[in-house]
Amino acid sequence: MTVADRVQAVLGHAPVVDGHNDLPWRLRNLVRYDFDKLDIAVDQSGAGLHTDLPRLRAGGVGAQFWSVYVPGTLDGDAALAATLEQIDAVRRIVAADEVERARAAGRVASLIGMEGGHSIACSLGALRMLHALGARYLTLTHRQNTPWADSATDRPAVGGLSAFGREVVRECNRLGVLVDLSHVAPSTMRAALDVSTAPAFFSHSSARALCDHPRNVPDDVLTRVRDSNGIVMVTFVPSFLTEECRRWGDPFSADPDRVTRDAWVRENPRPPCGVGDVADHVEHVRDVAGIDHVGLGGDFDGTSELPDGLDGVHAYPNLLAELASRGWPDTDLAKLTWHNALRVLRDTESVAAYTQQTRGPSLATFTELDRPTGTGSPADR
Repeated sequence: MTVADRVQAVLGHAPVVDGHNDLPWRLRNLVRYDFDKLDIAVDQSGAGLHTDLPRLRAGGVGAQFWSVYVPGTLDGDAALAATLEQIDAVRRIVAADEVERARAAGRVASLIGMEGGHSIACSLGALRMLHALGARYLTLTHRQNTPWADSATDRPAVGGLSAFGREVVRECNRLGVLVDLSHVAPSTMRAALDVSTAPAFFSHSSARALCDHPRNVPDDVLTRVRDSNGIVMVTFVPSFLTEECRRWGDPFSADPDRVTRDAWVRENPRPPCGVGDVADHVEHVRDVAGIDHVGLGGDFDGTSELPDGLDGVHAYPNLLAELASRGWPDTDLAKLTWHNALRVLRDTESVAAYTQQTRGPSLATFTELDRPTGTGSPADR
């Protein structure tokens, strides 16, 4: 059996669960969610997208976390409204997939991940309602701090998590919402792991030992991912993969205007980066945390640059073929693509079911817990 045949056989019974895809935000910017203007049921590579239904199936994707990202520069009601609009868009993507299923075999399971704690507008009630609408993970920060959590790419403000931030983690545990630690500062990672009773979860991060980007996961945290029976879903963003690409991407780490960035890239081409670099990070997470604690979170349509050989969601087989050529058995490939992520989802639901027996919905507020005196809540003293 050829490597390609092995990969297709693995994907046939263990399709890819991908932790992060920003297609909803791209659709907002391109057509304001008007699917009559841009039909994801047909190949959209000509429109500059990394994702559509035919390529998801070609790539062996069985389940996709759709990011309902909103910029960290939005806050309060504006962030919450934009998040709700994106959840509405994802529900329409799901509806489009159901229609497509009538004339094509297979279906992609769709899950929702909120990328940034600002989406809940400092309200646990909002968190509960977003969960009711289908949100299954909350990334505690994006590029900027929230009032209650420190980001990896902002100045420290609360020392990881504030008292309200710890309550957000507890309420996520009670609801069965994955506490996503991608984008947060290492201090926030450790603080969340101190509080959470559910498996650790990183939707799209790579290994800091291989690339010293602040968004990546340090080795000491990888061991805690193992100890919590969690998962790191390795991302494909070149700036997170090699030191050369990290230095190259530094001028645009604050996400400036896309047109400006694209013009700069034309004059300053990306350093070499390919499938092998992603495989190196997958193997490092495996070596430190264990084979049961690594997955994939490509960040397709959330980055303008991708490694050679991974230019769209159809390309997952290229990565699996690289790992197979390095000696990975089919059982380990299946853990990477499907089984590890499904275990984390099930375990998080089990924690929620247990927690709900002893803990009701939290009525705590940001103002109550994060008073200017810094005294916090009685439970945190």
